[in-house]
Amino acid sequence: MRFRPCIDIHNGKVKQIVGSSLNDDDDSAVENYVSEKDASYYADMYRRRGLFGGHVIMLNSFGSDHYDDTREQALDALRAFPGGLMAGGGITPRNASDYIDAGASHVIVTSYVFKNGTIDIDALDEILDAVGRERLCLDLSCRRRNGKLYIVTDRWQVFTDEEFDVPLLKRLSDHASEFLVHAVDAEGRCQGIDEDVLDILKDSPIPVTYAGGISSLDDIRNIREKGCGRVDVTVGSALDIFGGQLSMEGVLECIS
Repeated sequence: MRFRPCIDIHNGKVKQIVGSSLNDDDDSAVENYVSEKDASYYADMYRRRGLFGGHVIMLNSFGSDHYDDTREQALDALRAFPGGLMAGGGITPRNASDYIDAGASHVIVTSYVFKNGTIDIDALDEILDAVGRERLCLDLSCRRRNGKLYIVTDRWQVFTDEEFDVPLLKRLSDHASEFLVHAVDAEGRCQGIDEDVLDILKDSPIPVTYAGGISSLDDIRNIREKGCGRVDVTVGSALDIFGGQLSMEGVLECIS
């Protein structure tokens, strides 16, 4: 089990938000924390601590008035920690090299490979051709609908018809080197983890990171237990560097 740091960028600012509240129509979201520091500040902090494998997530859609500012913040973060961070948000075969060249260890992709409610194999092959399996992380973030978990795309706003389950993880494991999974119903709420999601993640054939709802060290211990030590973790709104109550030192000690 490893700690994976995060840098979420929305409207050109490092933020922690309630994930299910994102709205592309007016670039709004319920905000838990808006930092006065830029993304490169956090990237350099992670670099100095030797915290590799974190995620820089761009939360504005292409065409948004804030997209360019958000993108520049992400690129600055990647340059500040070469090889230490993954980049996600609007990644396609056409722009993936921009982030790899800036220093991303991986690109994180969801929307490009989930189209019309299902997996677009041609699109998946295109992104694989562009970056290679070893640099591809698939974001399989999920939400509940009618009592089941489904993959969601487009900044977690659009449901697909693909149920989030162990067979899906196994089916996609040959096409990526890692999975990133936000439990979107819990994301940003600091009200506890989604144990149903963890029950699935523990059987992932490749490395996987869980995000969503972590509010205490007990949550982290629970992830270790239910994930059989095989599920990595990222902490956002609850972390002190983002205005929360959990110290970075305490989290790292709990995970080590």
